[in-house]
Amino acid sequence: MAEELKKLTGRVQSVEGVKGIEGLNFEDLCIQPDVELSKGYKPPKFEMFDGTGDPKIHLRSYCDKLVGVGKDERIRMKLFMRSLTGDALSWYISENPKKWVNWVSMASYFIDRFRFNIENAPDIFYIQNLKKKPTETFHEYATQWRSEAAKVRPTLEEEQMNKFFVKAQDS
Repeated sequence: MAEELKKLTGRVQSVEGVKGIEGLNFEDLCIQPDVELSKGYKPPKFEMFDGTGDPKIHLRSYCDKLVGVGKDERIRMKLFMRSLTGDALSWYISENPKKWVNWVSMASYFIDRFRFNIENAPDIFYIQNLKKKPTETFHEYATQWRSEAAKVRPTLEEEQMNKFFVKAQDS
């Protein structure tokens, strides 16, 4: 009996010890703890962002899915986590939600965190040097080339227009 009491006392103390850890209550963990979604509301199926790709494109896609609730920034902020996966979700969870006072501040932090995806966009020289791999079909190569060409900053069209205007000015 004394042994059982000792075990129970140890369990109670270990549970009570958790109370001393800061930041584990609902209000601390939830980005918008006071926001309740209306009964029957089903959030849309979001495109998932895993930390790769253009974060601004993700934000645009995310906001476009929020028809009907998009103007309520608290709901926008509350649902944002449902559009993240992998490294992006890990980043989001590790952040302190109290520092995000509104949608713009949260979106700014998000863009800043994944800015390297935009800054590391391929340039025209990278596209020019893409070669077909021996294991891929021409269709696969063309699809990959188009996908990479779409990421070029400035775009290929802008690059060609700039060259045209430079030649026109020189004439």
